[in-house]
This record gives sequence, C-alpha cells and structure tokens, in this order.
Amino acid sequence: MKSLKLLIGVCVLSAGMAGTSALADGHLEGVIKARKAVMQLYAHNLGILGAMAKGEADYDAARAAAAANNLKAVANLDQNSVWPEGTDNASMPGKTRALPEIWSTYPAVVDKSNALKDAANALAEVAGNDLASLRGAIGGAGKGCGGCHETFRAEQ
Repeated sequence: MKSLKLLIGVCVLSAGMAGTSALADGHLEGVIKARKAVMQLYAHNLGILGAMAKGEADYDAARAAAAANNLKAVANLDQNSVWPEGTDNASMPGKTRALPEIWSTYPAVVDKSNALKDAANALAEVAGNDLASLRGAIGGAGKGCGGCHETFRAEQ
C-alpha cells in the first residue's frame, strides 16, 4: 500500500510538472508573439516614413511626425519582458528567428538597442519639419534596426 501511495504521489507530481512545463512553453510563445508585435510596429512606422523619404508617398508633416513619434515610443519601451532567455531559435525552433547570441553577448545587444533609441529620438525631433529633415534622419533608424537584425536574427 505504501508503494502505491508513493506511485500515485509521483504521478500527481509529474502531471503537475508537465502542466507547469506546458504553461511555461505557452507563456514563452506569448512572449515571442509580443516581441514580434513590437517588431511589426517598428516596421509599420518605418514603412510610412521610408515611403515618404523615397518619394513613394507624398510627404505629410503631420503623418511623418506621428509615425516618428510612434517609432520613438516603441523604441523607448522597456522590452526586457519580451526577451527572456530560452526564447531563441535553437530553444524554440520554428517560433522565432532570434539567435542565441542575443543572450551570450548581452552587452552588444544593449548597445545596438541604445543606438536605435537614439536614432528614433533624433528622427522624432525632425520628421515633421520637412522632407529634407526626414531624409537626413531616417537612415539612423534604419541602421539601428539593421544593427540587431544583421547580427542577432537568423535568415528565413
């Protein structure tokens, strides 16, 4: 009888741990989904600004200022909660393109994140002034995004 109780206890504990693992995996998938949403916001607002800078869309000062301010807001969000260890493409194949190097070279990714913040802040200051100002500042934001993507994102 004692061994039966022990077996039942182990089974209950194992089931609980399996549930915790599934919950953790589901949580990590939600984290990745949130992180991808942040990237989509970057892309959306840079797309608006880039189209104006390239002459593919008419320059609109109010729209440029709004997109640049949105970019600044997203770049300045505390994103630590969407970058936990274990959410890389090796740990979660098929879910993300984030390389494990993000966490093994952590100071480097912070420097690149700060470069994007600085560029987004500078862009927000001038994007609504005129087309020339937008064109002069948008390159830094593009380089800020590319700095992380070129180093820390796997190819498709």
